[in-house]
Amino acid sequence: MEKERILIVEDEFEIADLVRDYLMMEGYEVTHAKDGQEGLALFQKENPTLTVLDLMLPKLDGMELCRLIRSRSMTPIIMMTAKKSETDKIIGLGIGADDYITKPFSPSELVARIKAQLRRYRHFSQHAPLHQDILTFGDLTIDAKEYKVLMKDHPIELSAREFQILHLLASHEGQVFTKEQLFDKVWGYDHMGDFNTLMVYMRKLREKIESDPSNPIFLRTVWGVGYKFDGGDGSSWGD
Repeated sequence: MEKERILIVEDEFEIADLVRDYLMMEGYEVTHAKDGQEGLALFQKENPTLTVLDLMLPKLDGMELCRLIRSRSMTPIIMMTAKKSETDKIIGLGIGADDYITKPFSPSELVARIKAQLRRYRHFSQHAPLHQDILTFGDLTIDAKEYKVLMKDHPIELSAREFQILHLLASHEGQVFTKEQLFDKVWGYDHMGDFNTLMVYMRKLREKIESDPSNPIFLRTVWGVGYKFDGGDGSSWGD
């Protein structure tokens, strides 16, 4: 079986070497870029399964690189940041990152997060039940097999994490998920109970698929409990 490829974009060579060694011990194929421009070139050339990128990079910063990668692909992105402010973390998630980790970090924790991301990506892109491959709700189409979302036949750019949240809710139309349940089913590990992170994801999803994000039709808040998906009268299942 072909090895999964991880791209590390990090200008601090000691950190990059340490992460690469841990990932190679786990059987991954690893490529390293020392700046944002090289990272973009390697991403286009290597088509990695997952990208780990630093927030502060020379030549092309991590935020812009994340945006450029996300405009081309829905493969998972994990951002590394030395800044501890919640603002940087939330901005990173808002432009398409699927997870973040703050320096200094344990290489074992990063490997665990990478594995969790790849498990979910494989599950949603390859192993969705056949009858749930394509969900249609009026003008909204969610294709789990191709990891694609369309609104009025126009593609909507989502991060892997955004897609996973949307697909989970849409494939259980009408079911209310608590915030804890969403973290458990989508993140799959202890995410420190940071529910502000989930709120950011829901806001970004609404901005992308709702005609009026302040009055959502599909992604409904159940106050004091969590969220649910409302497909209205136009929902259908396809294959």
